[in-house]
Amino acid sequence: MIIKEEIRKLENGFFKHNHYHVEKIKEKEIVLKADITDTSNNPYGFTHGGFIFGLGDTLMGILAYRSGKKAVTLDANISYLKPGTGKYLIAKGQIIKEGSNICFTKSDIYNDQKELVATLTGTYYYIEKKGKMTENDR
Repeated sequence: MIIKEEIRKLENGFFKHNHYHVEKIKEKEIVLKADITDTSNNPYGFTHGGFIFGLGDTLMGILAYRSGKKAVTLDANISYLKPGTGKYLIAKGQIIKEGSNICFTKSDIYNDQKELVATLTGTYYYIEKKGKMTENDR
């Protein structure tokens, strides 16, 4: 299982730039929060779809990484259900199925009024086998 120190390593670069925060870390649950700022919005004043997608993809990647193996996005899909508005977004997710090479996940994104904004699914490929990358994975 992923440990808190490993998640803290992720809290830089893209994560920090987009104002994402780890809201909750428990054995069966990880919740991410994203502050909505002027730079988060599209020209219409709603949260940009890429910002929402990035939040869900980041959460699902962390879920896949809970096994302790590094994972990269193989495939992802998003359904936008409501414009992203408010002060922040919350991402909650779960692992649907995990194998030795791939992990299938789901993430739901909510606004600060607890309304469902988007649903994502993603397939993640493990680039490590038993804790080590192989030559073919580089």
